[in-house]
Amino acid sequence: MESGGPQRDRGVQGPSGAPTADAVERPEPSRVLLAEDDELTAQFAAELLRRHGHEVIVVADGEAAIERAGLGDIDLVLVDVTLPRVNGLETCRIIKTLPGTGFLPVVLVTMRTDTASRVEGLRVGADDYVSKPYDERELIVRVSTGLRTKQLHDRVAAARAKLEELSTHDELTGLYNFRFLNGRLAEEFRKSERHHDPLACMLIDIDGLRQWNELHGRYYGDGIVRDVSTSIRAALRDVDVVCRYGGDEFVVLLPSTHFAGALSAADRVFRDVRALRWPSPRDGDEEAAQVTISIGVSLFPSRDVRSKEQLLRAAEASLLRSKRDGGDRICVFQHQGYIYSPPSQSVAPLPASSGLKAPSNSGIVAARRVPSSLPAPPEAAVTGDRRGPARGA
Repeated sequence: MESGGPQRDRGVQGPSGAPTADAVERPEPSRVLLAEDDELTAQFAAELLRRHGHEVIVVADGEAAIERAGLGDIDLVLVDVTLPRVNGLETCRIIKTLPGTGFLPVVLVTMRTDTASRVEGLRVGADDYVSKPYDERELIVRVSTGLRTKQLHDRVAAARAKLEELSTHDELTGLYNFRFLNGRLAEEFRKSERHHDPLACMLIDIDGLRQWNELHGRYYGDGIVRDVSTSIRAALRDVDVVCRYGGDEFVVLLPSTHFAGALSAADRVFRDVRALRWPSPRDGDEEAAQVTISIGVSLFPSRDVRSKEQLLRAAEASLLRSKRDGGDRICVFQHQGYIYSPPSQSVAPLPASSGLKAPSNSGIVAARRVPSSLPAPPEAAVTGDRRGPARGA
């Protein structure tokens, strides 16, 4: 048998089933799972708990208790030691090992008061005992103590999950941060070497972000960074790794990506960011701001790229060349003769008072000064699968 109040939203859960801080703070009635095979005893205990503001779900055997606890949304379990099918001690042991439930306190219900019985229950993971027949004060105090302990565990788990996220993610954009990039770049490079698989790297810089900060304030610049990061992430595959490299720079790792695929991905990011517009916060300014980006691309395997450090330095060299040539373009390291210019798009003029100069759009250039023996492909010949498992020529 099963009874209880209406279903409710328990909030977002963090790693290992631990609730987030918002879920912990939410003032909701606690949900208690009562496993009791005697119907009259179960009704009596459930009524006591409901009078004190708890929601109660009643099951009649250990197997049903394990199944219901595994579904989640339970704050505490009361288990009678003498249950049919699966006894209370075994039920407690299994519930304590269920994945995704976080810390779930289990209180054993027994008529035995000898030390051996209590020790055995504690050995399988029980958090407390309560004796039968039920005393209302004892039952409520032990349940309240178990729920308080769970709340403390949940707060600690939520704080730990938040710290773990902050250690690998950028707080402003939600992307991976520089610390995460160090380990992931080494991992992807080793994988590329082991499987003889190509690996591409893009370094992206927002053109003139400092001037936008000076013109409209830091908050406006932060909005640009957030929107650009969202656009970059949306333009790439799920397997591609996007990290915030600095204040206005992003690094993208493109596994299983050849030259043509990397160029296609860079072009897609380039176009999507160029399509963004930001309204001016100043009264009377009707023109929407348009921000451009510069992109440096490097590839492995390549003659001058034999390590992860060289891959990143090659992308930096490409980006530097792009910025020196005026920005608003894609520069590919080592590949000369591959020129792909996206169709020119009108850039919204900047306010005359800003003193800023609108960048030009001159497309893709080569970073390496070594002539290529390969002929230049037609202007529209660069293609690439947007969401496929690999990008190749």
